[in-house]
Amino acid sequence: MSFRAWLSVATLILISVVIYFSRHELIRAWDLLERVNIWILLLLIPMQIFVYFANGEMVFSYLRAKKSIQQLNGLTLARMALEMNFVNHVLPSGGVSGISYMGWRLGKFGVSSGRATMAQAVRFSMGFVAFIALLAVSVLVVTIDGNINRWIILMSSTLAAGMIGLMVAGIYLLGSKRRVEKFAVWMTRTINRVVRSITFGHKQQTLAQKEVDTFFADMHHDYIELRHDKRVLAKPLLWGVVFTMGDVLLFFITFWALGSPINPAPLLIAYGFASVAGFFVVTPGGAGAYEAIMVAFLAIAGLDQGTSIAGILLTRVIILLGTIGFGYLFYQHAILKYGRSS
Repeated sequence: MSFRAWLSVATLILISVVIYFSRHELIRAWDLLERVNIWILLLLIPMQIFVYFANGEMVFSYLRAKKSIQQLNGLTLARMALEMNFVNHVLPSGGVSGISYMGWRLGKFGVSSGRATMAQAVRFSMGFVAFIALLAVSVLVVTIDGNINRWIILMSSTLAAGMIGLMVAGIYLLGSKRRVEKFAVWMTRTINRVVRSITFGHKQQTLAQKEVDTFFADMHHDYIELRHDKRVLAKPLLWGVVFTMGDVLLFFITFWALGSPINPAPLLIAYGFASVAGFFVVTPGGAGAYEAIMVAFLAIAGLDQGTSIAGILLTRVIILLGTIGFGYLFYQHAILKYGRSS
């Protein structure tokens, strides 16, 4: 069997694993359909496509500003973002698998691995900045609303501080060529050592130091250019705001379809906590922990627990089915089209 054939088989196996672990949620979501307004719920389809488009634009608006890629149509952007989300679902790794996949995909358009990773670093950082701005507005809204719980303020502040800390650490690392070079050496040695331990010495080298050095040198170069031309971050930031609002609106639409419209402010805060948890949970898409955190937070905010479970569970299952179904088709097409030259 060819590499592409093995990869296709492995992907199908991973999809089966995802569905198996999500089987209880799928059954409960099916039962919830009896009480939902299906016409309102169908709004999730165009909204999900738009969210994927906005997600892709956070990367491509940066690459276009750097003149690293030709103009692509909106459907292509949404498709590639959907492929990335599909890979992140079937290979839970805190977003690392999606970053690697997008690096490979962007390479087919002539984008270097370092610049592709930098584009995704911009996506993450501008997404953080956009979320922090919306988080501040949300905390202000729920405070004015008068139903604020002090724990919500504390948790929101902690979440914002953690995100800011991650961005500061990344800026500190990329701001110095010497620090970047030392980190590249440390990372290469550490990963190779871990792999040797896991394989009992059968695989001596996983990463080549020269390739890692080139990769981080590209990222450092892009960062230095960013410091001198911050205007290229304007569009990724704007799309970050649009993406975050669209992602939260997916949940709002479901609550609306269930006949229980919810204040978007506490919903956005709950979404932020659940998204962060998804980076650290090894289940597909953070399944289980994601839903539990959102339900718990909305319960603290005063929303009925039964309504919270229904709205969040139904939204997550529909997103999962869309991501797995369409994502697999686009991913498989990309593997068949580009895999031969990989």
